[in-house]
Amino acid sequence: MIPGAYRLDIRPFFVDGPMKIQLKVIPGAKRNSFKQEAGFIKVYLTAPALEGRANEALVAFLAEHWGVKRSAIEILKGLKSRHKIVNILGI
Repeated sequence: MIPGAYRLDIRPFFVDGPMKIQLKVIPGAKRNSFKQEAGFIKVYLTAPALEGRANEALVAFLAEHWGVKRSAIEILKGLKSRHKIVNILGI
C-alpha cells in the first residue's frame, strides 16, 4: 500500500478534508462500476485506455458517484498506469 492512501469501502464513511484512495482501473469494460476485491477498489470503465480517455471517464465517474464537481477529483499518481492514487476534495 502506498503511504498516505486509504483502503476504503466503496462509500467513504467520514467527512472533512481531502480523501486519497488507491484504485485499479480496468478500461474497456462492458459498463462503468466499482468492485472491491482483495482489500482494494477496482473501477471498471467503458472508455478505452487511449489518449487519456479512461482518465477522463474515471474523473467523471468518481465525481458522479460521490456527488462532487469534476474539478474536485485529481489523479495524483498513475496517469499512464492502471494503478492510481486519486485525491477527492469536498466529501
